[in-house]
Amino acid sequence: MDQSDRHIVAIVGAGPAGLFAARELASQGVQVVLFNRDIKPGGLAEYGIYPDKIKMKTGLRAQFRQILELPDVEYFGNVLIGQQGDLTLDDLRRLGFQAILVAAGAQGTKWLGLPGEHLRGVYHAKDVVYHYNKLPPFSQQHLEIGKRVAIIGVGNVMMDIARYLISVRKVDEVVAFARRGPAEIKFDRKELEAVVANLDLAAFDREIERVAKEMRAIGQHPEVAREFIHSAAARGVWMQSHTLFWIRFLSSPSRILDDGSGRVGGLEIEDTHLVLEGGEVKARGLGQFHVFDVDTVIFAIGDRVDENLGLPVHNFAFDKNPNPRFPIEGESYEAYDSEKDEPIEGVFVEGWSRKASSGLVGVARKDGVNGARAVLQYLAGLPPAAPDVLPKVQETLSRLPHPVVTRDALKLLEAAEQAKMQELGVEDFKFASNQEMLEVMGLLKAVS
Repeated sequence: MDQSDRHIVAIVGAGPAGLFAARELASQGVQVVLFNRDIKPGGLAEYGIYPDKIKMKTGLRAQFRQILELPDVEYFGNVLIGQQGDLTLDDLRRLGFQAILVAAGAQGTKWLGLPGEHLRGVYHAKDVVYHYNKLPPFSQQHLEIGKRVAIIGVGNVMMDIARYLISVRKVDEVVAFARRGPAEIKFDRKELEAVVANLDLAAFDREIERVAKEMRAIGQHPEVAREFIHSAAARGVWMQSHTLFWIRFLSSPSRILDDGSGRVGGLEIEDTHLVLEGGEVKARGLGQFHVFDVDTVIFAIGDRVDENLGLPVHNFAFDKNPNPRFPIEGESYEAYDSEKDEPIEGVFVEGWSRKASSGLVGVARKDGVNGARAVLQYLAGLPPAAPDVLPKVQETLSRLPHPVVTRDALKLLEAAEQAKMQELGVEDFKFASNQEMLEVMGLLKAVS
């Protein structure tokens, strides 16, 4: 493709933020090259949304397919960008990309640093969500999930994991722990409706009574929190499971106990109380501890960016220019080196790479578009790209020691998955390993 009069941009990551940024850039005549760690595009829209939300996933896949069919968009999947990856950010610069837009999500995991986090039966939310959504290699990992599971966190991810534990694993008990109170829960009513039939409402009411005094002391209304849960209960659907689900507030995990064999043998929590600081509700420890009899602990406390990508990281996030040259709606999308106190020329961040664990697909879409607009401002001051960038990229990728997935290969994968859906009589189907996907695309010989 002739690049003699156009700009060219690399986007790292093909989730919603990266894909919608690609569409925005391409609509302005920019040549876009998407590099994706995974074989399939979609990111958390493909591998983070609960599996039975078929209508939502189908609609998003159709939009992503249209973006990848744009003539100014190239796609290369199964390519890892990073310091230990197939290509580094510096490699992309040397290939001639005029700007790099990082939309790789927040692939790091956030831990609390508690004693016992190394024990068998301790997982991060990603381990579980990616497992049941069939993202390799998580899809092939064996999760040692017992009968009594503690989830740390009270957001929508916690609800999805609880739903999986209740409806698929059918464990005996699921308890979610929150450092703060009922007024600070982060899950939506719709997510609650999927599990509320298994929620012990009597236990929840007792929990509201237990924390009511704390809530009223800072001007909160426990009755509102109780009504939120009970109003959802009327719409709940029982999932053919006798799992008991409950929520414990004002409880901060302090350590995970060993059962003597290197497995989870219990969770110790510290009671907290609520304080108002600068208009924000915080939890403070009381020095009172309790041990709960659980055999699995799952942390659903948010994510952090990947420190191996090659950008400076502080407080779980990539540095961003505090005085952006190309702000969009007052926000900075420019990568920054806070140690050197200078912007990283031509590198931008967006989506969860800009603000980890922030919002769902709609938020990622908007941030992707805004990130692209920041890049467009930057490109306006540059001459067109060299005409040989794309051929150099293709030649470089051809020398990698593993297959690279193109748009044409994705069509073969989609056709194979559609055929499997028909054969099995199911609404959705995914191959659970990279090996299988590469085989049906003709990029790898079948292993006998």
